[in-house]
Amino acid sequence: MKNNYLQTATRGLVFTALMTFVAAGSAFAQNRAIGFTPGMPFSEGVVAGNTLYVAGQQGPDSHGKVTGTDITLQTTNAIAAVKKVVEQAGFKMADIASVTVYVTDLNDVPQMNEVYKKLMPNPKPARATVQVAGLIGGAKIEISAIAVKH
Repeated sequence: MKNNYLQTATRGLVFTALMTFVAAGSAFAQNRAIGFTPGMPFSEGVVAGNTLYVAGQQGPDSHGKVTGTDITLQTTNAIAAVKKVVEQAGFKMADIASVTVYVTDLNDVPQMNEVYKKLMPNPKPARATVQVAGLIGGAKIEISAIAVKH
């Protein structure tokens, strides 16, 4: 009887371990790239399970170029680009849990904040703002985000 109990318990543990492995494997297998452009070394976003990782978005114009040196316009475009990736992935802006904002000049932060307050949902995501030496294409701002579906 004791041996039968051990065999049953062992089978249960093996089954649980196997299902955990399969579940972990299928979560990895569900990763999908959003906005991947062949030839580019990154995706605009990657979905892993219920989490979306949005690559840094600068918000170029319709021709793919950063427009002007106005931080207000560049912030508007960058947030619109984040929104596009978020929605293409099947998430909502309200799902954004964390944002990192990269700016080339900390003096632009007050103007950036005015746009950010209007365009980002409430409650506002957790945020870090970092000054960098430069951004690709001469951009003044780049925004990355992490969104989680509940």
